[in-house]
Amino acid sequence: MHRISAHLAVLGFAVLALSASASAAPTVTLKAKAVPIPGFPHTGNILGAGAAVQAEYTISGTEYGGHPAPLTGVTFYLPSGVKLHPQGFPSCAESVLKEKGPVGCPRKSKAGPVGSARGVVSFGTERVQETVSVQPFFAPGGNLQFYVQGTSPVSIEIISKGSLTRAPAPFGPKLVAEVPLIESVPGALDASAEYINVRVGAAYKKGKKTIYYGMMPKKCPKGGFPVKSELSFLGGAVVPATYKAPCPRRRH
Repeated sequence: MHRISAHLAVLGFAVLALSASASAAPTVTLKAKAVPIPGFPHTGNILGAGAAVQAEYTISGTEYGGHPAPLTGVTFYLPSGVKLHPQGFPSCAESVLKEKGPVGCPRKSKAGPVGSARGVVSFGTERVQETVSVQPFFAPGGNLQFYVQGTSPVSIEIISKGSLTRAPAPFGPKLVAEVPLIESVPGALDASAEYINVRVGAAYKKGKKTIYYGMMPKKCPKGGFPVKSELSFLGGAVVPATYKAPCPRRRH
């Protein structure tokens, strides 16, 4: 009886451990800020000015082969008062990106500079780190898409499609992006993301007037601008992350 009890106790602990592992979710931290648009003065963290937004994520966890579960989606909420103006910016079709890559897209369809992401891929039976580039593009219908490319140790080329809507106050524009799973070797674990740094923002000249894709609010609430993101992971976990961006200086 003592032996049976001991075995049952061990089995019970194993079941509890498996349940905890299955229900575990990654930890996510977010930093976001308004930054200048290269080549366009008087842009950035200025009330009422044109600006790009830079989002930086750190993801940690051990629930998936010792690393975070694979990322499947990102929802990003901009503060109320932010205005987006996709009109006039050429777009790049998803089919063109898939067939030719960024070189096949119109130059002005780039929605921001090349960003980066770092994660873990399966290379044979090993789990190794890989850094990829992340390039935002304007997509048809006023939406966004992100071309993700990596070369070593695994060749990666995926497109993350994003749609823009509006969220209730205290937020404004809302981006919902899908993140395809990355299977480096058939049957192996999917890639896990651990760090993402992306910047979105662009502008163009129309005669003497400058058209900005994104405009800062004209007022800042007490305590700073609220920014929120929700990251979805394989297995169903949805992890929220919030950040308060400091109020900017007034426009010159």
